[in-house]
Parts: sequence; C-alpha cells; structure tokens
Amino acid sequence: MTSLIDVIFLLLLFFMLTSTFTKFGEIELSVANTGTSATEGQPVFLRLSVEGTTLNGQVVVPERLPDSLQDAGSVLIGLSDDVTAQRLVDVLAVVRAVPDLSYRVLQ
Repeated sequence: MTSLIDVIFLLLLFFMLTSTFTKFGEIELSVANTGTSATEGQPVFLRLSVEGTTLNGQVVVPERLPDSLQDAGSVLIGLSDDVTAQRLVDVLAVVRAVPDLSYRVLQ
C-alpha cells in the first residue's frame, strides 16, 4: 500500500511539473457612464446581436466595419442579451485597430 501511494505522488508531481498552464488574455472594457463626452467626429452606434451587426441602423458586414468606422470619432457599442463574449471580443479587436477611435460598451 505504501509503494502505491509513493507512485501516485510521483505521478502527481510529474504531471504538475510537465503541464503547461494557459495564460488568460484580458481586454480592457470602458463602460459608458452618464455624462461622458464624445471625442471629435461623428459618434456612431454599433449594435451587436446574434442576427448580425448594425451601424447606425444599417446592416454592416464585419469585414467592412473598419472602413465604416474611419470617419467616426467615437463608437457606442450596444449588446443584445444573446451576444456571446467571443463575438464582443472579435468586434472590439476590429474597433481597436481603427486609429484615433474611442469606444464605449453599453450595459
């Protein structure tokens, strides 16, 4: 019995030392508050839902989103209840790639 416990501890130690731990990535979210001011340029409203993405009420394809946001000074991002976190992260990556663009995520 004692040798079995030794083997179990050795296996446990081996697996703990040889396994790799994934690092969790972080995305900084700035949530819109009352009284926040927009930056220069025309603010736009980006709505995310399962059905698709709309920009100021017009359906926009995600590949064309950076071109559509070039003239915007700030973006308000609204989420429907059924939007996944991965979809939000994908859109935030596109929004952050546009230079001189501020964004807020509405709750």
